[in-house]
Amino acid sequence: MDRPAWAPEGVDMSQASPARMYDALLGGSHNFEVDRNAAEMGKRLVPDLPRLALSNRAFLRRAVRYLSNAGIRQFLDIGSGIPTAGNVHEVAHALDPAARVLYADIDPVAVTHARTILIGDDNADAIEADLRKPDDLLALAERTGQIDFAEPVGLLLVAVLHLVRDDERPRELVERLRAALPTGSHVAISHLTSALRPEDAARLGEQSANRTHTGIIFRDRAAITAMFDGWELIEPGVVELPLWHPESERDLHETPGRSLGLAGVGRKV
Repeated sequence: MDRPAWAPEGVDMSQASPARMYDALLGGSHNFEVDRNAAEMGKRLVPDLPRLALSNRAFLRRAVRYLSNAGIRQFLDIGSGIPTAGNVHEVAHALDPAARVLYADIDPVAVTHARTILIGDDNADAIEADLRKPDDLLALAERTGQIDFAEPVGLLLVAVLHLVRDDERPRELVERLRAALPTGSHVAISHLTSALRPEDAARLGEQSANRTHTGIIFRDRAAITAMFDGWELIEPGVVELPLWHPESERDLHETPGRSLGLAGVGRKV
């Protein structure tokens, strides 16, 4: 198997990665054949899967704009994935060129490409870090100089917590991150859900367990809402992806009532 010039040494090209599968679903080019095959298998199981990816990406952009308009000027995007159109720094800098953005991901392909596109941008950076080790991640984030934990932070946990197993205690990981942030900080969370389409969720969950290192956990509404414990939920609360502050009909990538993702934004008070 030939290694593409853009692939860092040491990356396992025989195992699909959720970040690279997501890139494939969005039509990106930084993925391996194993990732494309897994994405195609997912589409055969659930044909509207690419619309879920687009819906999640649209939520991310809307959340960043919302937080920017709420006065947030620094963003910590954990589980940022492969860089693609409408990145956090592009959205944030369109509103305030001085806003600071730090991407964090466990996938070295994602981090390598983030660093490449950020060359020359003093207000954005990327680190390789593991959400499941929050203290190490926070310390590394602080050392970059991009995040000042004395000022409100926009914490982005978009399509990442469903990669954390129950025994790894995702809710407690969110709480640890919340504890490190000052009052006025916000969190945006999106998460795959079994709430509306349990059979499709079960099929995709089984496929991911067979094809990726991590697997994907589709959680119910109560489990996802519990991740906002300690945060003041912004209206309309935890809702389907396309129903969180849609800006136009173009945000309705998924049919309301059939979304495979839930999302919400909370504020630390």
